Formats: sequence, structure tokens, C-alpha cells
Amino acid sequence: MSLKERFGKDVLLTGWGHSKFGKLSDETLESLIVQVSTEAMRNSGLEPGDIDEIYLGQFNSGMMPLGFTSSLALQVSEQLANVPATRTENACASGSAAFQQGVKSVLAGTARNVLVIGAEKMTDAGADVVGAALLGASYEMAGKPSTTGFTGLFAEVAKHYDKRYAGGIAQAGQSYASLGDVLGSIAAKNHHNGMDNPYAQMHRDFGEEFCRTVSEKNPVVAEPLRRTDCSPVSDGAAAVVLSLGPSSGAATEPVRLAGFGHANDFFPADRRDPTEFAATRASWERAFAMAGVGIDELDFAEVHDCFTIAELIMYEAMGLAPRGEGARAVREGRVYKDGRLPINVSGGLKAKGHPVGATGVSQHVIAAMQLTGTAGAMQLPRARRGAVQNMGGVGIANYVSILEAV
Repeated sequence: MSLKERFGKDVLLTGWGHSKFGKLSDETLESLIVQVSTEAMRNSGLEPGDIDEIYLGQFNSGMMPLGFTSSLALQVSEQLANVPATRTENACASGSAAFQQGVKSVLAGTARNVLVIGAEKMTDAGADVVGAALLGASYEMAGKPSTTGFTGLFAEVAKHYDKRYAGGIAQAGQSYASLGDVLGSIAAKNHHNGMDNPYAQMHRDFGEEFCRTVSEKNPVVAEPLRRTDCSPVSDGAAAVVLSLGPSSGAATEPVRLAGFGHANDFFPADRRDPTEFAATRASWERAFAMAGVGIDELDFAEVHDCFTIAELIMYEAMGLAPRGEGARAVREGRVYKDGRLPINVSGGLKAKGHPVGATGVSQHVIAAMQLTGTAGAMQLPRARRGAVQNMGGVGIANYVSILEAV
């Protein structure tokens, strides 16, 4: 059963906008929001006066003094005066939280056209401020000092995974002597893909040997995760217009939302299996069920690789590989751009950047570009259906969207 069959209406992505990601010293949060919102509405063929509601995904958590940002999008036009605007926050999944709230407004019939924005300005804050803000998404570490920050939390996941599945990694092939080798291959893949993304923060093809090796330029941040296993601190924004129907003035064909899923896990770490990401799996299952498709019917996916270990476990949570055998998906080439299911053709969070609140919306924009043949050098030859997966915390807040070409 598809979303349309379940709810009796289509939800279409009719226009989108995307900023460059990186250290954007000449931009403010407001200027980024205005930029991508203007672009998204223009590309949808709609006027600002056609927008019925606005959702803004932003984590912030103390990274900037302004903590009340929902009305910043109104700066685009006087026509947006009095339009309902709401900020959503769900850690690193804040952008997808905004997206799904917009979807629900359209499905509920309270809006015909919704502007969804994801934005974050992180690089103006010091490393200690950013680290403390991100640790606010940890039940155990919020408000506590840490030398490794959120990297340390995912490093613990990697240690648990290595202890439990080291044998499976060894069986994946002689090219993988350790979990670190697998993670290095994932990092190298995403950096290579990021070279084709004009929005990406990092445009450097490091290669597998560099990403697999600890060195002065690639030090360990938290054992076993190296610098190349971690996504960077970023500024950036993205926006998408959700509509019941297309506009005659739209720049491209629309993209259809076929299904979506959302699942949250327990917050305390001792109530979760650190290697399973059970709620992540549940969000995938819900999205697939609503869309009436399975993983074999996807042509690509953009997934949440805040750290390379997260992408590896994602292969298993989404059903691409059995638990403990994600390394096989890398060794067999299934997740590369020319593989059966290309993962993170954009470069992912690893190379594209991770401006926290913007990430989920960015993933939807990149997917929409793929499905409309407008992804430029990132374009895949046969992209008719794709998935987006966005995660907050260590597998805590999980969102999945299944998108289709019209």
C-alpha cells in the first residue's frame, strides 16, 4: 500500500534549494534561510503568498545565541506575514522532523503548500561549545566534560561491533584485516563521491590507504575512529516545498513521497543494543511498508553517516546485509556509485558536511535532484526510486523517506 492509497492524496516535492556547506563566514543563519527558501519557492513555481505553513529544522542547543528562529523565513517576503511557522528540534534529525511535520500538515488538509527548511550555523561557535551542544543529545554525557565528544560515543559503538563481529569482518575478504579497514573504505568512498557535489564542504579524494591509516594528518580522535571517520562541523541550509499538486511554473517535474517512517529508541544506553540500531531498523520497515516496496526496489539511498561506523550499521538496519555482515556490501561493491545500491552519492555527511539541522532536508533535496535528472556530476543513470535516512543521537530519533520519480 502506497502513501496515496493509504491517505487518498499525493505529497509532492515541487521545488528545492540548497546552499554550499562548510565554514561560511560571510553568511548568517538568516541569510542562509532566506537564500534556500527563495530558491525553493522560485523553483516550485509558487509565490511566497502561496505558502500555507513553514517548518524550520534547527538543533542549535546553544551553538548560537538566538534560540527563537521560526520566523526567520518570513524575511523572504512581505507575503509571508502571518504564515504559521514552527521550529522543530530532534538532534541531528531536526531537518527530517521538519520534513515529516510538513508532510503531516499536507495529509491533514490544513495546508496545500508547506515550506520546509533545515539550517544550522555551527562554525561561529568554539569547538568546546559545539562539543557540549552535541553532547546534549546523549542521556549519559549531557552537561559533562569530554575530550572526545560525540565521536567517543560512536567509538564505543565501533568497539562493541568489532568485539561481536570481528569474525564476520575477516570473512568479508582478505582486503579487510580489521574493522578499521572497512571504515576506511567507507570514508574513501564518500570522499570520492563528494568530489562531484558542488555543495560539499570537502573536495578531496583521500584514497583508501590514507583513510585506513593513522597518521599525523589522520590521527585517532577516539579509538578506533580516525579523523576521516568523522563528519565535519559545518554551516549550511536546504529547503523544499511540499505540495498537493505541481505548479505549471515549476522548474522541474515534482518528486513523489511514496512512504515514510519514524521511530524513537530508549534514551539510556543500557536499554539499547549498541550494534543493532533497533529503532533505525523500525523506521526503515515502516517506510518500506507504507511505500509498498523493499530494499531491492531502491536505486540509491542517502543515509546518515555522521561517523563511518553509523553507515556500516545502516547497511544492516536497512536490510542490505545481515547483522554483522555489512562489510560484505563494501567488499562486493554494492554501495559504490556503480554498484547495486549506491549509498551517499552526495558524499554523505562525511564529505558533504553536517550542519546538523540542515542535514535531513539536504538529503531530501539531493534525492529529489537524482530523481529529476538534475544532479549534475552526481547523477546516476537509472534513478527512479530512492531513500533518505536521517538519525538523531546514537540511533535514537530515526526518520526514513521513500521518494519516487513521477
